[in-house]
Amino acid sequence: MDQPTRRDFLTALAAWPTLPAIFRDDPYRPLVGPRPGAPIRVRGRVASLGRGLAGVGVTDGLSVVPTDADGRFELVTDSARRYVSITVPAGFALPTSPSGTIKTFQPLVPDRRGEMISRFDLVPVLGGDRRHAFLLLADIQTQDLEDMGRFQRESVPDVAATIGRLGEIPIFGVGDGDIMWDRLAMFDDYEAAVRRLGIPFVQVVGNHDLDLDRRTDEESTTTFERRFGPRYHSFDRGEVHYLVLDDVFYYDGGYLGYVGADQLTWLRNDLALVEPGRPVVVFAHIPFISGFSERQGQASPGIASYVVNREAVYEVLSRYQTTILTGHIHDSDWGKTGSISERNLGAVCGGWWTGNICRDGTPNGYGVYEVDGSAIRWRYQSTGEDVGHQIRVYPRGADRSAPDEFVANVWGYEPGWKVTWYLEGQPQGAMARRVGVDPLARERLTGDQLPAKRPWIDPVRTGHLFFAPAPTGPGEIRVEATDLWGRVYTEVLR
Repeated sequence: MDQPTRRDFLTALAAWPTLPAIFRDDPYRPLVGPRPGAPIRVRGRVASLGRGLAGVGVTDGLSVVPTDADGRFELVTDSARRYVSITVPAGFALPTSPSGTIKTFQPLVPDRRGEMISRFDLVPVLGGDRRHAFLLLADIQTQDLEDMGRFQRESVPDVAATIGRLGEIPIFGVGDGDIMWDRLAMFDDYEAAVRRLGIPFVQVVGNHDLDLDRRTDEESTTTFERRFGPRYHSFDRGEVHYLVLDDVFYYDGGYLGYVGADQLTWLRNDLALVEPGRPVVVFAHIPFISGFSERQGQASPGIASYVVNREAVYEVLSRYQTTILTGHIHDSDWGKTGSISERNLGAVCGGWWTGNICRDGTPNGYGVYEVDGSAIRWRYQSTGEDVGHQIRVYPRGADRSAPDEFVANVWGYEPGWKVTWYLEGQPQGAMARRVGVDPLARERLTGDQLPAKRPWIDPVRTGHLFFAPAPTGPGEIRVEATDLWGRVYTEVLR
């Protein structure tokens, strides 16, 4: 995450609430009008082991058509579109490129008559995928070889160990944006890591994954799409419908959080084939909602720190059990709007590879999600630590604003967790959650020369700190955190 200039967008954003809906969906519309292309007819079939698969969504990124009873489809599109892709149905493996990144698409290449034949052959998952898992890696964000070396030496083996612990169930990974740090040639190294892990990987575009020498949003994802295909798409695993969105709108000189008109149209068409009430998981980079700005004392969030037209997306997602998973701010956070929940994860790179923590004290790490039918449970995996490492406890006075209290950072917290403490094994009650600065982040990130490699990083105020009065005498203090699924994590302060 970084803060772009606002220049040309300030006037437009001031008038945002008064604009007609069609202009809020597509700010280019009043400037350039419709963008017709030469018509193309795509015909094809989606099959497995020679048998056609019915009801599979086929899309050009705008229209979505289902396959018929024999797996056949016909899609009329135009040369302005780049790909034809499918929503891989539950029970079938995610097709991949040689590096392991998923490949559910084909470039749109018509013949001289404007026709194209497209075929997708899928492989069944042995044992099905009602139970499955995915790993969410937000903000890998390597800028140089030193950063990439740490990712390869520290993060990749840790992810591999987690894959091993999950056992014999289908698993996929997600690079949830800012895979790079503007140096797109290092995508080669990222793909080498994916190949080592041996599971299909889904890629989400982030603000640092763009061609910054381009002038428009459409052109900014040229390199990303050349490697990974469409910047937004969907697939099914078990009972869950997964959506990959691009919520980074690039303009010449900066970006903002925004989901464009074509993508919104596709989203409506895609979800028209999904029964209301089903669990839907959305992977996006920029948060839709976040308390980050408010905690820092900002009057309003910056246009680069949240999705400015999120209500348009919520309207489409509101009929489903929706969970949105994001990165971008290198901070652990949560939010809820109606039936839509959001979780923002700490970063794989922590504080931009300057140490082993994010600005809010969350360790470098990633999310581990286990799915059984419609039930999804998750935990945060700290790189290099065991599964139970979910709390860090600080002694009395570690927070200068609370000299008589001890502090616990519970980075996986969200409403519904219980955080209690014990003195010499005797329960003392619940700890009080307050906004504050993690003491270790303050120590390592505060000062003109800290952190050494990137001294512009500062600690931030977070909402997952817990406080309790500290006894003045000796005695073992134990903090116990119970998550939404009854799993108990403990940390002892001696």
